[in-house]
Amino acid sequence: MHSPIHEESLNGHVIKIYHDGDVESPRDWDNLGTLICGHTRYNLGDEHSFDGGREFLLDLCDLDVDSELSVDELAGRAEKYAVILPAYLYDHSGLVMNTTGFHCPWDSGQVGFIYATLDTIRKEYSVARVSAKLRHRVAEVLKQEVATYSDYLNGNTYGYVIEQDGDEIEACWGFIGDYDGNCLEEARASMSASSRTEM
Repeated sequence: MHSPIHEESLNGHVIKIYHDGDVESPRDWDNLGTLICGHTRYNLGDEHSFDGGREFLLDLCDLDVDSELSVDELAGRAEKYAVILPAYLYDHSGLVMNTTGFHCPWDSGQVGFIYATLDTIRKEYSVARVSAKLRHRVAEVLKQEVATYSDYLNGNTYGYVIEQDGDEIEACWGFIGDYDGNCLEEARASMSASSRTEM
């Protein structure tokens, strides 16, 4: 095991935070959105059989391949069928993905879309109509799914070990996102619970 990237002591326990290089992709989780990507060097997002973004948008809009609509026009039309956001990739000393784009024109660009169909949204939220407010809420969920996937791509993945008197008493792995968020918080909560149990 590598050296911990963070270590702290409290009440006779030691928390050690480590990088976790064996984390399950968050795209294997039960996501609301579907992330459709195309890249010549990387296999990104969810599995699909589309040959590019245009083919995906034509399928989503239920249009024939002979349609003369541009990709921008298709993306606009797709909003009638889904909440859909662009997915951008920045590829420089690691991979970063977002839904808003990057300022570097050489190492970044649109790599696909993340979307949730209106049928999926109605089923997930048990509604008959997808309101503008719900569309906004779903868009925020999709942005967070892309942010989580970006952390995974960039190796922002961690686990913790709790030790007492040099012996490991608990460990948990597979946290995605900055280690001082969920990973460290959960380790501290677990350590506090262990301390109360021992009293």
